[in-house]
Amino acid sequence: MAPEQMAERDGDPEPVAPPRPLNSVDRDILRILRTDGRASIRAVAERVHVSRANAYARINRLVEDGVIRGFSARVNHERAGQAASAYITLKIVQNSWRTVREQLQALPGATHIALVSGDFDVLLLVHTPDNRALRELVLTKIQAIPEVLSTRTLLVFEETDLGPRPGRPAELA
Repeated sequence: MAPEQMAERDGDPEPVAPPRPLNSVDRDILRILRTDGRASIRAVAERVHVSRANAYARINRLVEDGVIRGFSARVNHERAGQAASAYITLKIVQNSWRTVREQLQALPGATHIALVSGDFDVLLLVHTPDNRALRELVLTKIQAIPEVLSTRTLLVFEETDLGPRPGRPAELA
């Protein structure tokens, strides 16, 4: 595959065809699925005014192209037994992102990891059963990663999911 056809998916270089442009029907399908990931092919097809076969083919193409990365449920972590939530900022050794990311992905309760710019390098969102488990996670697991230079823990007192939902417009190009 030619270098211009190399793309990065989820941070790892792998041969991926360049993304095909999205048209208005594709964007409408994405809006529907972001609002209701359980929408049936029939319902999606009816709402965007295409056949079921066309909607099915478009959704499959969006998945194959990596536009749709998967389907999931939005979870109320407190009701699911994960009452303590925190954002943890990390400063890491330069050029160690991939190694650190792999180790952070393996942590229990890690739900979001971002490489960022600014006063720290990584922003990690975790959910744990309680503060004791959170302390254990930070002090014995995260700080034990050799490439982690320092951490700072920001407790989440309350959170509101701003994900797409009926009545709220989805921002998609």
